[in-house]
Amino acid sequence: MLCASAILVSNSVAAKDATTSLVLVSTQMISNGDSASPDAVSESAIIEGEKLYKRRCGGCHSLDSNRIGPRHRGVYGRKAGTVPDYKYSKALRNLDAVWRDDTLEKWLANPTAYVKGTSMGFRLPKAAERHAIIQYLKSLSAHPRTSSHSE
Repeated sequence: MLCASAILVSNSVAAKDATTSLVLVSTQMISNGDSASPDAVSESAIIEGEKLYKRRCGGCHSLDSNRIGPRHRGVYGRKAGTVPDYKYSKALRNLDAVWRDDTLEKWLANPTAYVKGTSMGFRLPKAAERHAIIQYLKSLSAHPRTSSHSE
């Protein structure tokens, strides 16, 4: 009931503060897939996603350099397994998917279930963390960030 109300409110009334706006945008994204633009996510949500990305993904990934895993800047909207100078598993090279909200959600929740034969086994069990990291990666794909808290 709350989700339906939030969607109706977000379609008819402007949000009064950043917190309300973030809840409404998040609800829209969950119900409409990629319908909200990357710019609709608040700066505070992007900063939280960045912190989570560094803590959860930074051990193997970087934004601009391949490490154990491929670089992630521009991953949102990119076809899976296509960073030219990274050696992907055969399973990921053959995956016919583009990294968007739904595919990243499945991947981060359980990569080995989503892509049988992948070498990535790390999971993000908390939906809120997956959502924040996806929004952060989406923001980087929409426009490169050069602020002081970027990697």
